[in-house]
Amino acid sequence: MKALLSTATGGPETLVIGELPEPTAAPGTVIVSVKACSINFPDTLMIVDLYQFKPARPFAPGGEIAGIVEAVGDGVTDFAVGDRVIGLCGNGGLTEKVAISAFNCFKMPDAMSFDDGASLLMTYGTSIHALKDRGHMKAGDNVLVLGGAGGIGISAIELAKAYGGRVVAGVSSEAKAQIAREAGADEVVVYPHQPFDKDQSKAVAEMFKNAAGKDGFNIIYDTVGGDYSEPAVRSIAWEGKFLVVGFPAGIAKLPLNLTLLKSCDICGVFWGAFAARTPAKNHANVAELFGLYAEGKIKPRISETFTLENAGQAIARLGDRAAVGKLVVHI
Repeated sequence: MKALLSTATGGPETLVIGELPEPTAAPGTVIVSVKACSINFPDTLMIVDLYQFKPARPFAPGGEIAGIVEAVGDGVTDFAVGDRVIGLCGNGGLTEKVAISAFNCFKMPDAMSFDDGASLLMTYGTSIHALKDRGHMKAGDNVLVLGGAGGIGISAIELAKAYGGRVVAGVSSEAKAQIAREAGADEVVVYPHQPFDKDQSKAVAEMFKNAAGKDGFNIIYDTVGGDYSEPAVRSIAWEGKFLVVGFPAGIAKLPLNLTLLKSCDICGVFWGAFAARTPAKNHANVAELFGLYAEGKIKPRISETFTLENAGQAIARLGDRAAVGKLVVHI
């Protein structure tokens, strides 16, 4: 079967169209005929061997798919041939068919498109876990979302608004600011590009403080890292929650005296481990997301679609931080 393959360590330019053996349905798995595969930040890391999981080559990137069940393995009772599903496969999504643990599959609502299905779990799944389970968000909370024009940032804006929060989005351009506003952000901060010296960092902190108001942010949702994290922490409220979600701008270094002065919490958000360790809670969160989707309160923003043959361009765009919203590959 056709696949986009990583055959050697390197960037998107090293990916090639090739062939893989068709998968078979082992016990506890389903075979999905892939219709759509979204591109996520781990895909950019995996092909250069910087992700925590390093699959044996040749492998196909793509960890989040939507499609139709083609076969089920022994012991699988929740799915049948013909079911429309979304699933998490870690890698292997940029292929015509993929084997996925039934544990990591979810039946799609009838009204959900394959593109939306392939764009839901990793972004909105992370954000609902972050805001509800780690941030303990409540109506009226003041929320800052860094990286507010990316797929995961948009999901955080939409969910925080659905939960009754005031949301400020931090973005790097006016074009991205408009995307964040369309997602529901009440206010937008357009910050400069890093690196920051001491004075620049202080200036960015003032931008965040001015947007926060006198009481600061109850929750800061950081999908960016790098030099942006410390200025954001300086704008946090007393006993606020700083949610560590991702580091495309680099792993941040924080002066821990700030946590004492603000009596705030730094909370790691590892959705994949949460889903594996507490599957019942994760399934409840996904069911809630389906409900919010049906109500029109959340919807993935898909900015571009690609074919399998040019899927490397999608990975390149995400790696360069040029993408807005979600990028989806049609199989």
